Amino acid sequence: MAAITASMVAELRGKTDAPMMECKKALTEADGDMAKAEEILRVKLGSKAGKAAARITAEGVVAAAIEAGVGAMIEVNCETDFVTKNDSFLAMANAAAALIAKNNPADIEALGALAYSQDGFGPTLEDVRKGLIGKIGENMTFRRFKRFASGAKLATYLHGTRIGVVVEFDGDDVAAKDVAMHVAAMKPVSLTSADVPAELIEKERSVATAKAAESGKPADIAAKMIEGSVQKYLKEVSLVDQVFVKAADGKQTVGAMLKDKATAVKGFTLYVVGEGIEKKVDDFAAEVAAQVAAAKQSA
Repeated sequence: MAAITASMVAELRGKTDAPMMECKKALTEADGDMAKAEEILRVKLGSKAGKAAARITAEGVVAAAIEAGVGAMIEVNCETDFVTKNDSFLAMANAAAALIAKNNPADIEALGALAYSQDGFGPTLEDVRKGLIGKIGENMTFRRFKRFASGAKLATYLHGTRIGVVVEFDGDDVAAKDVAMHVAAMKPVSLTSADVPAELIEKERSVATAKAAESGKPADIAAKMIEGSVQKYLKEVSLVDQVFVKAADGKQTVGAMLKDKATAVKGFTLYVVGEGIEKKVDDFAAEVAAQVAAAKQSA
């Protein structure tokens, strides 16, 4: 039996993009024959992992975990909604959230290097990710995560698997959970109007200015219209100024509800799956036309 060295495993992994342990198993089965080991992996996993790596992952799930007062939330992406219901994919996402809470990785690369085994893949989370790509046949990526360890209490809310919220607070647990649900529904930009990013305010001011110019109103009235529009926008996107979704009178703000419950929200984080990712839209008619044209040219 030939000795399987780390350099051999690394070489095979570089050629196939297969998980490290799968490479080692293939080399062992092939008695150290690199070409044979590569063939074994292609039969077992195909070249799925390498080919899938370039495909857009605009679907996915949000997972969260809280352990000993420390929390984490992560977005894990895939290519289709079908995979978001796959038990192995969901297990990996939930495990990643727990690993973040426990180990405090610095970035996605450090997260992938953490010890984790699943479905026969490992010994790292990255090896499991690559293994599942080969097994399921879709690209999967760890997109972003955040760890919460400020000492504040934590409330989480997951709307299905596509929207996730973590609220950092002091006070009533039920009120904080309600706020997390409110954030998922109303998607505020910031905690208070003072926290709204300047670029968003300027964008709104620009739109209001254009509308005021179209109105033909005198300059002083136009200025008031612009400022009124900006202030209205700030209330609409600031959490404490938004009307609470569960307000009995339809008027109570989140800030007023929190005051009644002697609860203070320190901050919140909202993840929406695929936010900001440009999805590929397949034009099947164009694709068929292109295939027909190619067939004619080769005829």
